[in-house]
Amino acid sequence: MSGTEAGGDRVVGGVPEVDLTDPGVIRDPFTAYGRARERSPLVRLLIPGMPMWAVTRHEDARALLTDPRFEITESSFMRPDVPADCLPYMRTMSEMEGVEHLRLRRLVAPAFTARRAAAFRPRIERVVEGLLDDLPAHAEDGSVDLLWHFARPLPMDVICELVGIPEADRPSWREYGATIASGAGQAFAAAIPAIMRGAEAAVARRREEPGDDLLSDLVRVRDEDGDRLSEIELVMLVWQLVLSGQTPTNLIANAVAALLDHPEQLAALRADPAIVPRAVEELIRWCGPTLLTIPRHAREDVELYGVPIGKGEPVTVAVAAANRDPRAFADPDRLDVTRVPGTPGTASHLGFSHGPHFCVGASLARVQTEVALTALLRRFPVLSPAVPPAGLRVPDPGTWRLSALPVTV
Repeated sequence: MSGTEAGGDRVVGGVPEVDLTDPGVIRDPFTAYGRARERSPLVRLLIPGMPMWAVTRHEDARALLTDPRFEITESSFMRPDVPADCLPYMRTMSEMEGVEHLRLRRLVAPAFTARRAAAFRPRIERVVEGLLDDLPAHAEDGSVDLLWHFARPLPMDVICELVGIPEADRPSWREYGATIASGAGQAFAAAIPAIMRGAEAAVARRREEPGDDLLSDLVRVRDEDGDRLSEIELVMLVWQLVLSGQTPTNLIANAVAALLDHPEQLAALRADPAIVPRAVEELIRWCGPTLLTIPRHAREDVELYGVPIGKGEPVTVAVAAANRDPRAFADPDRLDVTRVPGTPGTASHLGFSHGPHFCVGASLARVQTEVALTALLRRFPVLSPAVPPAGLRVPDPGTWRLSALPVTV
């Protein structure tokens, strides 16, 4: 049977369908996916030109993200039209699988461990304090855009410092980062040639002036043992790591908006700054930017929950549904900054994915968000929204993000 449901869902043959062009779904994906999740562990996403399946429940999502019957391929990404000389650098580590992916991940992972992120905290704190020092100067008509003047520049400054982008090259990378964070597809495509040249220039500079950073380490690996890392892979890693490092932009903005919208949670955090690390985990679960994972494609004809999936068909994880699954989280729709990860009724969130493609920069993103929230709340005790954030949501079915975050400080 089939029938139209509230919020843009349809149930067809027992499988819910979620129309990602429906304004109600875009406005409140958590409710739409939640209804679908309680009907079925598998739903059909209606996307113009590219419908796909989505797993909705937490345990099933974790299983899919480690299921060898599904793989990330070139078709998992909407690749922009780029000049021919840029094409070799467009195949990133994100779309590699198996031993090829593992080889590159092992080269970069040591720079992003929890221990390295913790050791990097003092440098992050300096960047955060500098941005907050400048914040009042950006105020107009009594408010300042926290997204543009804080959440957006912070991750770029941090990742450039970690990777080893020379100071002289950073203004250009800040522009590239702003383009990515704003979701400007055409602008990103137009910037790709300059991004590739920038990555090549950064590699050349670090060959001449090595330092204590990831890029210098990768250059040494390339020059001493070319079998482990090709020149094309080296350039690719530079631009991918730097631009992928923009994840905390939307995470920090969403977290601040959520806290301002929940005064009791904000008060709890102000009263006990020691709970900031657990609060960050809860905020990633409750309002993290990832709504859908990168789609996987079936390597063969398979069956999921009684539904046949043809070879090559795309399947994603609805993170917005899995992270609020009552089977994994007690009272999942309630934001609770005191929630303790790992306790009964609190599973591990999927905000950074799971399995082989778990976000390599997760520890760095966590520390950045912790430092950002701690300093922001300490420096501005009367922080408040200048306009309701709900009206500033970008209609993006894949990423939960804001176009601006005006606040009074």
